[in-house]
Amino acid sequence: MEYEYKECQESTVIREALKSSGPLSLPREERPRERLISRGPEAMLDEDLLAIVLVSGVKGINVSILARKLLEMLNSRKTIPTIEEICHIGGIGSSKACMVVAMLEFCRRRWACGHQIRTPEDIFKVIRHHADRRQERFICLSLNGAHELIASRIVTIGLVNRAIVHPREVFAEPIVDRASAVVVAHNHPSGNIVPSEEDNEITLRLKASADILGLNFLDHLVFSDSCYFSYRKEGLIR
Repeated sequence: MEYEYKECQESTVIREALKSSGPLSLPREERPRERLISRGPEAMLDEDLLAIVLVSGVKGINVSILARKLLEMLNSRKTIPTIEEICHIGGIGSSKACMVVAMLEFCRRRWACGHQIRTPEDIFKVIRHHADRRQERFICLSLNGAHELIASRIVTIGLVNRAIVHPREVFAEPIVDRASAVVVAHNHPSGNIVPSEEDNEITLRLKASADILGLNFLDHLVFSDSCYFSYRKEGLIR
């Protein structure tokens, strides 16, 4: 308890110092970047992490104030703000806004856990960044009982066929995840999203295997960078 109380006191002192003059007013070992190195990201306040991303403030506004305003914006939203919206925060220009949006989008793509899948469009948003790859990528999404994303993984890279896309490889990780439902998808580098006969065979095979394993096989998307084909939307999966 004494340790927790001490940590709470330290956090209060740090926040008050940041409000007044910013990170440079703190002892070197208590500045955000130094604490990130010595203690790890888990020990950091959200606004400290954002301050590190923003790097510096502007004349008359220290970086900690900018980070706090940015955090307030992010806390009030359910989606990533646009560059233009972030630029409305006084002191944050297009360069810093671009860095923030790029960081948030990269994190969303890699660790979008908790994202609820309700429609094929929701699936497309999670996997769309794979569309510009020159080789086909077969992707499997693990979902919990509320259809919230647990993990998104690439199963294979290269030509998608029955020999490569085996149910054993597709469902191995979702079983470890204790997933209740799965979604699969693969990109067509050509831009033509019409499924091939082999795509149809793979879908039926995976659906039958998922049923045996007790997994809800929600959908199979064939996608390009601008559109997608959904087996469920087209009534090909019941």
